[in-house]
Amino acid sequence: MSDIHRPTDLEAGSGRLREPEEDESSSSPFDIPNPKYASVERLKRWRQAALVLNASRRFRYTLDLKKEEEKKQTLGKIRAHAQAIRAAYLFKEAGDQVNGAAKPPPTPSGDLGIGQDQLASITRDHDFHTLQQYGGVKGIADLLKANLEKGINGGDDDLLKRRNAFGSNTYPRKKGRSFWMFLWEAWQDLTLIILMIAAVASLALGIKTEGIKEGWYDGGSIAFAVILVIVVTAISDYRQSLQFQNLNDEKRNIRLEVIRGGRTVEVSIYDIVVGDVIPLNIGDQVPADGILISGHSLAIDESSMTGESKIVHKDSREPFLMSGCKVADGRGTMLATSVGINTEWGLLMASISEDNGEETPLQVRLNGVATFIGIVGLGVAFLVLIVLLVRYFTGHTRDPDGTRQFVAGQTKVGDAVDGAIKIVTVAVTIVVVAVPEGLPLAVTLTLAYSMRKMMVDRALVRRLSACETMGSATTICSDKTGTLTLNQMNVVEAYAGGEKLEPADNKSQLSPKLASLVKEGIAQNSNGGVFIPEGNGEVEVSGSPTEKAILIWGIKLGMNYEAVRTESSILHVFPFSSEKKRGGVAVKLVTFFKKAIDDMAASSLRCVAIAYRSYELDKVPTDEAQLSVWALPEDELVLLAIVGIKDPCRPGVRDAVRLCQNAGVKVRMVTGDNLQTAKAIALECGILASAAEAKEPNLIEGKAFRDLSDVAREEMAEKISVMGRSSPSDKLLLVQALRKKGHVVAVTGDGTNDAPALHEADIGLAMGIQGTEVAKESSDIIILDDNFASVVKVVRWGRSVYANIQKFIQFQLTVNVAALIINVVAAVSSGDVPLNAVQLLWVNLIMDTLGALALATEPPTDHLMHRTPVGRSEPLITNIMWRNLLLQALYQVSVLLVLNFKGKSLLNLKHDNSNHATKVKNTLIFNAFVLCQIFNEFNARKPDEYNIFKGITKNYLFMGIVAITLVLQIIIIEFLGKFTSTVKLNWKQWLIAAIIGVISWPLAVVGKLIPVPKTPVSMYLRDCVDFIRCRRT
Repeated sequence: MSDIHRPTDLEAGSGRLREPEEDESSSSPFDIPNPKYASVERLKRWRQAALVLNASRRFRYTLDLKKEEEKKQTLGKIRAHAQAIRAAYLFKEAGDQVNGAAKPPPTPSGDLGIGQDQLASITRDHDFHTLQQYGGVKGIADLLKANLEKGINGGDDDLLKRRNAFGSNTYPRKKGRSFWMFLWEAWQDLTLIILMIAAVASLALGIKTEGIKEGWYDGGSIAFAVILVIVVTAISDYRQSLQFQNLNDEKRNIRLEVIRGGRTVEVSIYDIVVGDVIPLNIGDQVPADGILISGHSLAIDESSMTGESKIVHKDSREPFLMSGCKVADGRGTMLATSVGINTEWGLLMASISEDNGEETPLQVRLNGVATFIGIVGLGVAFLVLIVLLVRYFTGHTRDPDGTRQFVAGQTKVGDAVDGAIKIVTVAVTIVVVAVPEGLPLAVTLTLAYSMRKMMVDRALVRRLSACETMGSATTICSDKTGTLTLNQMNVVEAYAGGEKLEPADNKSQLSPKLASLVKEGIAQNSNGGVFIPEGNGEVEVSGSPTEKAILIWGIKLGMNYEAVRTESSILHVFPFSSEKKRGGVAVKLVTFFKKAIDDMAASSLRCVAIAYRSYELDKVPTDEAQLSVWALPEDELVLLAIVGIKDPCRPGVRDAVRLCQNAGVKVRMVTGDNLQTAKAIALECGILASAAEAKEPNLIEGKAFRDLSDVAREEMAEKISVMGRSSPSDKLLLVQALRKKGHVVAVTGDGTNDAPALHEADIGLAMGIQGTEVAKESSDIIILDDNFASVVKVVRWGRSVYANIQKFIQFQLTVNVAALIINVVAAVSSGDVPLNAVQLLWVNLIMDTLGALALATEPPTDHLMHRTPVGRSEPLITNIMWRNLLLQALYQVSVLLVLNFKGKSLLNLKHDNSNHATKVKNTLIFNAFVLCQIFNEFNARKPDEYNIFKGITKNYLFMGIVAITLVLQIIIIEFLGKFTSTVKLNWKQWLIAAIIGVISWPLAVVGKLIPVPKTPVSMYLRDCVDFIRCRRT
């Protein structure tokens, strides 16, 4: 087995294989730029290196390596089973032919003349002999009451009858995890288990020594706090899983065209029924098992079912089509004969439909950060445990009134055990706070939120890592048609017979012979259709935008689409190729134009030529095999007409391009159109600032770029703004050259031949409307409205993901540093800690789950597009973040330690009961600490801006979480003192705590005035380490 990991989301598209990462021997196990394509050993390495308290929760959204291997084995078994059945059938059929045995004619079955079993056996076994006995595809269609040209009736009753008889095009999916599963996984945290054991022990000892009325508070409060943490964590995780589930359902819902009632309609793949007539074009996915009705140069990639990367040509002798396969070339129509679970694809999907997850680069890096912090936290917790135990058992730990808590030989065993349990509980709780389990999961939270919001912005994310990578994009290679333009095409100019038609549809200027040839060329070369409803309704035209524009022009010239197509018989179709940029059809039965083309191209029109030539019938191959390889004659063509098609720029595309340029993202247009057309559109969109820029190297033809050497191509690539007359291979070369120069490349594509460039790019963006299924499956993100403005929104969201994670890191590390230092200093100096286990669990809840919800779901702002792209190797914790978090942590530690050691005198509590005074002081420390985190949450929203309240009213979730946290804090202090070991505070003490918290706002403003070096702190540390190593050697 290869050691390259290849994710296979077979429902939404096959995985993509890339070369292994260049630096497999990286010193850090957490430095994996492309986790999707890393080796299995590399993925295992970072998992083993991570410090994890709850593996089931931490690795929930990473790739399940075990299930991935099981999926491959299942896939192999099903493929082998299908091939064994076919081999056995072919062997039996061969035996029957030798023995002269013949099958009896099959008998009709069911309301529709044939049953599911007969249909399934014909297509599954590729039983050509039985198909012929039924009368071929025509006979099957008659039994299914389907017309091979007009399809089925398509009424609700007809569809229901077919679903009842043959099933729907769905398959049983494994149910998603229930809430109880998430609750169970949240329990798996080792520290929480230890705390529950300690709580039970404390509960038992407390009840034994103090009675049930008073003795249950200590243990019960810890148990309640742990349960609260578990429930809140489970709810948060469950909500995330539902969001991912909804996005996965949307990802699998392919839209395609079928013919029903004589008209072409768009339906979901799940709505396909047996008897549907389905057009197939290059790049489409075969949506059901079926039989070919007609086809031209139809080639199918069956690798998803057979496992062999072999293209199979389909014709009348090999007419069987398998669901889930892709159209590699040509076109045709098919009759659906089996759907859903009755197909091999359906069986396959029902077996492996569970999503095995995928880790992202940021997720892996955050596991590294969490591991480092966790190791420090574990060391601190162990130190606190040792110090507290030593002080306790040596008699140095005293009660507030000065009484020793432990006296050797006098203290009861139960009391000693209870004291030791409390110390262990505090140490374990420090671990809970110190090990940021929620940090890597914050990535999942912000990605789930971002992906849901991006759907509203017309972008469907197929690969999680694309969200992050888009924030680092330095260049976007965009198609022109439909992305920068509206894709609403109309013929506005036409030249025929050596003259310009005025207007473009003026048929009086055409001679009868020329008009006849032009109309025949339009009708026979179309892959679209024309539907004329009864009662003189409006004519409906289907097909690609270019086809529709030319068909409408033909209709205006008086073309009767159906009549023209039936007047001559088609010998062979040469499908349009983006490489050759032409297509043609063989049917049975000029210098003036150069200036015209230049004029139309300069007016940003797409030029389409219509030509013909006569060909001797005896030279046309009659054998089907020879016909399939017959090449389109390219000489002696007679030019009939040239049409100029107008496709206006999308409104707002110029602003979107400018926004990208301001954000440090260069937009490059890569189009197959004439160079003059490309230049005109680029000037209109703002990709070229002026006509003076419209020359090499800014403007180049695909062929010229292709002919350059590798080195010259890399140098030229960075200068290119527009590439015209380009083929998909030119786009791939451009992407490769840009990536070699260190760019993070996003590329748009819609055709099957764009798949290599989409796969090669750091972020592949497929078009949702015009894109083929092959293009979509090779992409990372699908732009549902084909609009370039939506691409720019994806860039904003990508940067937002990264920025939100940094906000959360800054907030969480501030809490980590402050809580650890306060408890360590207090423990070492006095043998007691001001923040007990229950209080620390509440702080952990604020910091982990609620903090992530508040900060990881900040919507993107325009400020993000005023920055340069984030480098993929840049440290997660920037110098600005270090300045902010250290300043806040230093402030919190200083104030709270002053309160810890001098609080009684500062608060005038010296005359109070010693025990009560200590409780008031510790309660104020706890309250001030929590309020500091609430106020600091506002600071974390804008790490590098002075106005931290900007846009806050639009973030209802943030405001809601802050309000809930504050209300719960008031309830804890005022009403739950027994559980949290706190006492009620008077209004002055509340005011002191609030002032301590509020000071963090002006402090943050002052802090932002402190300049920070551009060189990351991590670089200084690395230089120091290198220097020490050099001195040693």
